[in-house]
Amino acid sequence: MSAADSDFDIAVVGAGAAGLFAALRGAHAGARVALISATPLAQTASYWAQGGLAAALAEEDSPALHLADTERAGRGLVRRSAAEVLVDEAPARVAELEQLGVAFDADRYGRLALGLEGGHSIRRIVHAGGSATGRRVVRQLSALAVEEQRITVLEGTRVASVWTAEGRCVGVVTEDGRTIGAGAVVLATGGAAALWSRTTNPPGSQGTGMLLAHLAGAQLADLELMQFHPTAATGIAGREGFLITEAVRGEGATLHDRDGERFVDELAPRDEVSRAIAERLAASGAPAVELDMTMVDAARFPNVVEALLASGLDPTRERIPVAPAAHYMMGGVVVDLHSRSSIPGLYAVGETSCTGLHGANRLASNSLSECFVFAARAVADALAAERPARPQSRPPAPPPLPLATRETRESLWRDAGIVRDGESLRALLDCEHPLARLIARCGLERQESRGAHLRSDFPTLEARFDERHVVVAGDGASEVQTWR
Repeated sequence: MSAADSDFDIAVVGAGAAGLFAALRGAHAGARVALISATPLAQTASYWAQGGLAAALAEEDSPALHLADTERAGRGLVRRSAAEVLVDEAPARVAELEQLGVAFDADRYGRLALGLEGGHSIRRIVHAGGSATGRRVVRQLSALAVEEQRITVLEGTRVASVWTAEGRCVGVVTEDGRTIGAGAVVLATGGAAALWSRTTNPPGSQGTGMLLAHLAGAQLADLELMQFHPTAATGIAGREGFLITEAVRGEGATLHDRDGERFVDELAPRDEVSRAIAERLAASGAPAVELDMTMVDAARFPNVVEALLASGLDPTRERIPVAPAAHYMMGGVVVDLHSRSSIPGLYAVGETSCTGLHGANRLASNSLSECFVFAARAVADALAAERPARPQSRPPAPPPLPLATRETRESLWRDAGIVRDGESLRALLDCEHPLARLIARCGLERQESRGAHLRSDFPTLEARFDERHVVVAGDGASEVQTWR
């Protein structure tokens, strides 16, 4: 007899793009899957994703070109082996999503309509419904998951701890004390951008999966690398932080300071654009710069236009106030090329994980592609492994995971925002939230400015940190490792 209240081949924690795809992949391979979601399906952060999937699909494109763009954006910190996996396998995952019924945008000849975004040298972004890609993908995969008999969907269920026995993961424990045994656990809970007070993410994106893994003893890495999206709406009641997709700049939208002057290459990588905006705001004292998308075909971005119109702004006639906001965590649970964490049986995919793919600055739309590429790899590896013996004793009741207070969120924005320094990061070491303290420790280790990490006291990129990642062990010890 097992000590678990229920038992599955795979337990997937999180029902965004990565989690849904992992669950479906497992079920289609014959596995019994538990899909555990704190929110109702189709209400995850992935639902709001406006970007698309980056994949080398055009005749003039190639995985080699995609790789070069990824490494250029990543500022000497991209783990090349992970990037090679992504660029080689992304086209097949796009085709697989089409087979699952996801309807991507096409041109009048029926070919995929490929968009251009910052940092890409060629059109390679696949969208669905213009800027509604996340919504379309998550809705379709959610519908398939609900219909799949091998998937047990547990909505409104929060995981409180990763269950380990004899040095490996054997399941999870929920907040209400239920034990769910599993041959493998896949963490797909999203990122941590909502730990910052100004963010594009929903409130639940507080690094839950990272904390679950860390408390179980898994390694985390690159937590200092939070990407700030350049164009989040500001000063709009009810829409503060609303993300205006980078794709509008790919279609010609421009950025202007309060004097009306353009001041940055709008299609530069995100760290460059966010930094240029931050410098312009600091110099002028203005709360925002202005995004001019009046020349862009509004029909291509219906949800952006509708949201702004509902807020009293007409992007077809006037400029929109924008400023950077915390958007995407490049760091997370350290995993290998099969999404395996440092704890046997525990996997992490999507923004919860850190493969090293994104380096110090994520290339636009590589993240959704990463969800599908590495979720597929995680499930394949998990099902190929021999299942361990079921534990005979129940795990101890876990304490509740901490939630970020307003003070924590304001502290991270102030002390680990677009520009930080040693003094501000040291102040965060006393923060009440454990992940905030780990973010500060990683930032203090990286004594340079690289990509999304800008330290005013170490303003230059240091070659000694090339390919070097700050890793924090489960016991809190940190070290700098070289990944290739």
